[in-house]
Amino acid sequence: MAAEQFPAPDVPEVAFLGRSNVGKSSLLNALVGEKAAKVSGTPGRTRAINFFALLDENRRRKLVFADLPGYGYAKISKSISAEWPKFIEPYLQERETLGLCVCLVDSNVPPQERDGQLLAWLRSVGQKFVVVATKVDRLSGNVRTRNLAALKKGLEIEEILAVSAKTGTGIKELWARIEATGVSGQGSGIS
Repeated sequence: MAAEQFPAPDVPEVAFLGRSNVGKSSLLNALVGEKAAKVSGTPGRTRAINFFALLDENRRRKLVFADLPGYGYAKISKSISAEWPKFIEPYLQERETLGLCVCLVDSNVPPQERDGQLLAWLRSVGQKFVVVATKVDRLSGNVRTRNLAALKKGLEIEEILAVSAKTGTGIKELWARIEATGVSGQGSGIS
């Protein structure tokens, strides 16, 4: 995918990033309230940047969510994954309408080096981001607290939002963070 294939940069955008199988598609669906993104049982199915336009009450685009390919253990050819930096890095670094990166980490998995590398790179290019711990519904209170603290420490961040696409935990808080960056709120539909 080349930059020429991206939609026109005319409304604010929010990018969703994370390892394969972290729950990006499920979270996108929970945020928009419908099945917009295909949820697959096979990690690494997203191989291009998928754009989802949120529409206002007049069916005009007012916000775009960008679902980026996952990184990690996805079973894809090296030739395909080698192409990703050619369109992902320019998108994250140069897209003038990109207002926020939502970096997803699995609350059930200890801090990963690749996640830390992503955050360091986003800091180096001056990109705004929020770290979201997914799948918190799978953890009891004490384990959740311990895992979130370990993620904060391991990723060297002060804040992490705990969310569950399954139960809706943290969805309102994530919308508040998206809106706090100056990006428009929830739409009446997607395209």
